[in-house]
Amino acid sequence: MSEPSPLPAVHEAYLPREHALHRPRHGKRQLTALICALLFFATPTLLWVFGVRPSEIENHRLAGFPSLADGFSFFTKLPNWATDQLSFRAGAINAAKGISRGVFGEEAPLDQGSASNSGPIPAPPLQQPSGPSAPSGPSSGQGGYRKVVQGLDGWLYYGYDAESKCTPTQDIDTTMARINELRAAVEASGRKFVFVVAPDKTTMVPEYLPASYPGKECSLAAAPNDWYKITTAGGSLDLRPELAAEAARLGRPIYAPNDTHWRDEGGIVLAHAVAEAVKPGVTATWKTPTEGQYQGIADLPLLLGQTGTKTNTKYNLQPDGATNRAGNYIGSIDQPVHRQTAPLTGMIDEPTLVYGDSFTLASSRYLEGAFSDLTYLAYSTPKTSQADAVNQFVNSRVVVLQAVERNVNGGLVPFTDPGFVAAVKTAMAQHPVR
Repeated sequence: MSEPSPLPAVHEAYLPREHALHRPRHGKRQLTALICALLFFATPTLLWVFGVRPSEIENHRLAGFPSLADGFSFFTKLPNWATDQLSFRAGAINAAKGISRGVFGEEAPLDQGSASNSGPIPAPPLQQPSGPSAPSGPSSGQGGYRKVVQGLDGWLYYGYDAESKCTPTQDIDTTMARINELRAAVEASGRKFVFVVAPDKTTMVPEYLPASYPGKECSLAAAPNDWYKITTAGGSLDLRPELAAEAARLGRPIYAPNDTHWRDEGGIVLAHAVAEAVKPGVTATWKTPTEGQYQGIADLPLLLGQTGTKTNTKYNLQPDGATNRAGNYIGSIDQPVHRQTAPLTGMIDEPTLVYGDSFTLASSRYLEGAFSDLTYLAYSTPKTSQADAVNQFVNSRVVVLQAVERNVNGGLVPFTDPGFVAAVKTAMAQHPVR
């Protein structure tokens, strides 16, 4: 019996549907997917060619195109890149807000989600003096919170103020123990050490908070215990009474309604408290007459895809009662910034390091009036190596460690990393001063 002739080659899509090898064609779907992919990748590029640029409407740099070397992360990073590169994103956000107000009678909930990867910074003023900027905010990775809590009478609050107390990445006892290790190493070397925590706006101006917001209960429960340990076990200067007294004197809060930082009065309070901690009585001759008002860009509206301004009062700082030594606001302390002037009565004239964050920037004008030999450096920056940071400790005779409450509560303080603490302890032991 002869063998049957082989069947002609047939594409599996043309086999009967009942056949085990039948596979339907997806030509139209595949073409649609290919077109979508081309639009996804090509549209931002084409818009860029024709002069349309995406803008930074939130408080972070625009995401770059991910690298193939990232492995699977290439795919997980694509959505962030695509979102940031939407050139008409700001218009879409404004449209969403308009529809929400017109149809539902309320603001669009654009601030949903955690405050991770979006930290408020003191933005540059619209007028002189040149204002501060700072490293981006915390990255907690926690969900279920708001980037911005919308309070009463138009007040805005940073959502991480509550989130940090509810879901800390490091417990407060560990943070205080590591700070005390730093204190002991610095003081054993013959240097002076000052730890100071800048209170959150939610701590100092709670009266405009809404009746309910994510994290309210757990943050209110944690705050008293955290502050007790910060000021006792951690030995932090407690700025809250002096800030409250200054607000009472002015008849208004010294935190702006739409910004997470204090106004200039808070910078004077910080400079005064730190100078007194270093040399009690040194500020007895200080005078701080007003110079005028200036407009600045508020940071919290940026997290909502909006813009806003704040009004601050600028002061002079006359440490000897006559000579103004207030400086200019610093834009960045990602790398060491050194300021030196001839010392006057009322000034600390020892080489001083302020190892701080955006509240240091917001206070830099007045810190320069209190210290004649001053170096600033951010404790959270990729632009300065650990070795360079430790070297700034070595070059100083006074070390001021400044951190905002939410970062201390949340454990987002890189200076408590065991490797950094060990490096400081070694350097201090090797370079004592007497």
